[in-house]
Amino acid sequence: MAFPTTRWSLLAQATLHGDSQAGAALGEFYRRYREPVVAFIARQPALQGRAEDLAQEFFIFLIENSTLRRADQARGRFRSFLLATLMRFLSRERIKNAAEKRGAGQSPVSLDDFGDSSGELAVPPAVARAFDRAWAQELLVSARSEVEAAWVARGLAAEFATLQNYLPGAGETPVYEAAAERLGWPLARLKTEVFRLRAQFREVLRAAVALTVDAPHEVAEEMAHLRAVLADASA
Repeated sequence: MAFPTTRWSLLAQATLHGDSQAGAALGEFYRRYREPVVAFIARQPALQGRAEDLAQEFFIFLIENSTLRRADQARGRFRSFLLATLMRFLSRERIKNAAEKRGAGQSPVSLDDFGDSSGELAVPPAVARAFDRAWAQELLVSARSEVEAAWVARGLAAEFATLQNYLPGAGETPVYEAAAERLGWPLARLKTEVFRLRAQFREVLRAAVALTVDAPHEVAEEMAHLRAVLADASA
């Protein structure tokens, strides 16, 4: 796979009115990380019921304040930077809410008030694992949807409906013979198509992972981390 030009370093240059390439990277970034961010916020007792709105505000904050530029020295640990920044953002939100309840109004609070924003903020291991699980699950769902769209575009929606059960995260793998009979295919063809589908799925996953690293060798490291996170989640 060729290393994509939309790697995450482009996000540092992305703004609401940036060039099309940076804008595309920004859109992909939002799509990949929205659900993990929403899920993380929803687990905060004091912020329940506001997860969707706060997630939207968080992403707007990242863009308007060029916050992603601060991640320059955190390449290869993008989720650590993002999660640390999100925690600071939510801390600011709690302080603002507390001030409002005391009748103090909305005093501006800067993320800088919460220390260094390079991604080195100590994130509790359990918090990091939960965020990574949400990230991994979202990647699987998004990759599956992208692959499905490609099959549907070829007029193979029914075939995909059967073959998708052989993809990661689908649960118990069906017996090959039963699936081949359902599709009216020889067993050899079914196995070939499953092999091709899995290869296509891996490439889509790699492309998604590549968005958040800055060198080709880091893709393999992140893919290994993805597999470890998913294995831990299913244990």
